[in-house]
Amino acid sequence: MRAMEVYRSGIFAGTLIEENRNQYVFMYDDFYFTDINKPAISLTLPKTKKEYRSEFLFPFFSNILSEGVNRKLQSSLLHIDEEDEFGLLMATAQNDTIGVITVKPISTK
Repeated sequence: MRAMEVYRSGIFAGTLIEENRNQYVFMYDDFYFTDINKPAISLTLPKTKKEYRSEFLFPFFSNILSEGVNRKLQSSLLHIDEEDEFGLLMATAQNDTIGVITVKPISTK
């Protein structure tokens, strides 16, 4: 299992978990959820108390990743399988992303 904290504009919004390569979970943080001034992180992940589950990494998060030559280069330099989207997201979306969403890996030891 791997997990990461999800931030919107530097504010903790929720947690993204990879239970295995075929099961992903996203859930909003209670404080973020109850603040009516905080928007959903995505139109495809509206604010709710329930957890979202998917058999693949949610497209919203996949779309944060680089594509093509940049993805190949990142995979090579970081020694991460190009198909490991969760691993690439953990390694590349911590600081400088195109949108307002960043992530921080969580140690699950």
